[in-house]
Amino acid sequence: MTLTIGVDVGGTKIAAGVVDELGTLLATTRRETPATDPEMIEAQVEDAVTELRAGHDVAAVGVAAAGFVNSVTGMVLFAPNLAWRDEPLGADLRARLGLPVTIENDANAAAWGEFRFGAASHVQDMVLLTVGTGLGGGIVSEGRLLRGAGGLGAEMGHVRVVPDGIRCGCGNRGCWEQYASGSALEREARELVASGSLHAARLLELCDGKPKRLRGRMVTQAAHEGDPASVELLADLGTWLGEGMASMAAVLDPSVFVVGGGVVEAGDLLIEPARHALGRNLPARGHRPEIEVQAATLGNEAGMIGAGDLARAAL
Repeated sequence: MTLTIGVDVGGTKIAAGVVDELGTLLATTRRETPATDPEMIEAQVEDAVTELRAGHDVAAVGVAAAGFVNSVTGMVLFAPNLAWRDEPLGADLRARLGLPVTIENDANAAAWGEFRFGAASHVQDMVLLTVGTGLGGGIVSEGRLLRGAGGLGAEMGHVRVVPDGIRCGCGNRGCWEQYASGSALEREARELVASGSLHAARLLELCDGKPKRLRGRMVTQAAHEGDPASVELLADLGTWLGEGMASMAAVLDPSVFVVGGGVVEAGDLLIEPARHALGRNLPARGHRPEIEVQAATLGNEAGMIGAGDLARAAL
């Protein structure tokens, strides 16, 4: 059995694991990310891989990088939370490790992991939406990752859904992630608490009366307790997700949307409203196959598993 190592490089941590051909993680390790120093990031990746290689015979390394990646050249063109600017990450790591190295965008790698071994393993066309601080994701079409001409495809969070809407960090207004993300959930919850509405009593209690301290996990906690305001906030978020899914379906026609990221801990409180909104807004509804909406199953390990499998496929 061919073993590989998958490495997921995020803004705060580097997670690495040995991946077998069934998508099982045989061993894992973690390092902090020295986000402002590209050379130190490579050194930390090298150190993690070296630790894992000591106990396993691995054939290749796959790296899921949080940034704009050209997977053909192994270049990281830009990373919003790391000091990567036109960084030859693939070439540098191959020189350090003496192994074949595949570089892929982190959301693409996670999508591939869910496609191969997770919630979408039964289909050939899927879309992963990661609902975290922002809204990211990846697309698999006819069994292949959709990357685009320059490797910058599948930035779905920056599809504009509200002309002249809320300003986004990308510079535009009305991007989908401004309405369907963990940050959007926190913004709406804080506004509700700050309004003084009695409807927000439980959320006010959880943030000790200080709206700026309110976090998405508190909204999820309160919703699971049955708090009506929190249930409503998650339903609004799910509705935005589903309405955007309907637009994506008009272009991509996937068999399943997989929803991952931290907010998916809300479970059906998020997923059911998304399913309903997708069904209500789907073009040609009633005359086309139903599109599934499923929660991701691989969690935070999807990027590692996907990167390791992509490295194996490149051998």
